[in-house]
Amino acid sequence: MNEENPTYTLRVVERFEAAHALRSYKGAPEPVHGHSWRVEAVLETDTLGDEGMAYDFVEIKSALRELAGRFHHADINAVPPFDVLSPTTEHLARFFFQELSARLPDAPVVAVTVWE
Repeated sequence: MNEENPTYTLRVVERFEAAHALRSYKGAPEPVHGHSWRVEAVLETDTLGDEGMAYDFVEIKSALRELAGRFHHADINAVPPFDVLSPTTEHLARFFFQELSARLPDAPVVAVTVWE
């Protein structure tokens, strides 16, 4: 970390249990199967507010929990936009990135990681 221009990183993690099936894995539909999913959102800033916080952690955690809740104990293939889009880990990461960015315009998301 550069002492003159520090960067602060906030990582928020949420978990959910869900099934999915890729629509065309190596040319054929994949059997439905489940995972214990984990999603991590990363936010960065170089400034802190008067309280010593960059972003409201509760707001960010709540937004991520609500988004993950759409999939919890569900078949991801039945949840829009994955009812038409193959539910790859990469597509899920993009979904979380775009949705969090739209919900939290004052807290820019710089990365999202999804684990199966």
